[in-house]
Amino acid sequence: MDFWAQSLDRRHAAFARLRSLDQPPFFAEPQSPLADPDGGYYALVRHADVAEASRRPEVFCSGRGATSVEDLPAEFNEYFGSMINMDDPRHARLRRIVSRAFTPRMIKRFEDDVQRTAAAIVDELVATGPGDFVEQVAAKLPLKIICGMMGIGGEHYDMALRNTNTILSGGDPEFVSADTGEAIAQILGAGQELAALVTGLAAERLERPGDDLISALANANIDGEQLTPAELASFFILLVVAGNETTRNAISHALTLLTDFPGERALLLDDFSRRIGGAVEEIVRYVSPVIFMRRTLTQDYEMNGHAYREGDKAVLYYWSANRDEAVFAESGRFDISRSPNPHVGFGAAGPHFCLGAHLARREITAILRELLQRVPDIRAAAEPDRLLSGFINGIKHLPCEFSG
Repeated sequence: MDFWAQSLDRRHAAFARLRSLDQPPFFAEPQSPLADPDGGYYALVRHADVAEASRRPEVFCSGRGATSVEDLPAEFNEYFGSMINMDDPRHARLRRIVSRAFTPRMIKRFEDDVQRTAAAIVDELVATGPGDFVEQVAAKLPLKIICGMMGIGGEHYDMALRNTNTILSGGDPEFVSADTGEAIAQILGAGQELAALVTGLAAERLERPGDDLISALANANIDGEQLTPAELASFFILLVVAGNETTRNAISHALTLLTDFPGERALLLDDFSRRIGGAVEEIVRYVSPVIFMRRTLTQDYEMNGHAYREGDKAVLYYWSANRDEAVFAESGRFDISRSPNPHVGFGAAGPHFCLGAHLARREITAILRELLQRVPDIRAAAEPDRLLSGFINGIKHLPCEFSG
């Protein structure tokens, strides 16, 4: 954890040194009660390694844990990670059922809701004045959209936000106890509260379906396959946690970047419609909201000149791959015109590519359009208060200012 408390420059410099090595570096596991004292992991820090491992799920499997370096109980992994911590055929089955619930009509409705919600959030920001950008803007949009998609009322927003912060706290003392046992209990309690909410709503929607995602998922029957209540609860936890936290952090980082790089901001304002697509991709590349995912080798395998053994752990550092100088010229420069931009901010190509990438892009685009059109001088007023985590590149608080 001490490494992730260091400055961004020091962290990027450390990963640049790792990328310059001839072989993937091997590290002992972080010190924790869950770590295997005889274990360790390879850090995949180059774009080529991350991309190939992602394309080979039969070799680099997710079912033994993807969101933690330590080996956690399988039930814990699936409870909090759903399909992220699964391999085929179970992964393919769950993704197939979930994907078909997102009908074209439902997707169109969600897209319309994103723009309306973004406009309403900026209305509130203008009315109340500058404050904490995370609280006033970045956290509101994805949370409202996801709860709206699921058919969850506004009375549950605060609970959902509090529990997502707890689950993805990364051990940050603002959200969980410094005592490991207490922290695990807090995380389990957060998951149970979210699961109880969606399980109760799903039971209601089985009797009285509505025009929402819980109804669609609870009643989905794809070739005779349905989600179990446990699968639905686990998928909801994944959706509300991953969709809220990662998009929220991308939006928060966007304001910091557009403050720190006024030339890129001016370029975007000059032709927003033409440049926003590239700007969103560069924001995601530059900040990498999800720092890593883990895989485990199912067999002996040679990749890019290195021999791995069955059972080896490999941590795919998207945060490093997105700064790989072999792929991204001047990788430390924020450039909204960067093309091509084959970043892995949503994961690399493969079966675990982010299911919500399209929605995330839509949300970032919508909120930046509203902000830059209506409060074009909005800027970060101080350095961000960063989440102390090696998994999520998060911003907890970010003061903002604008002239009104």
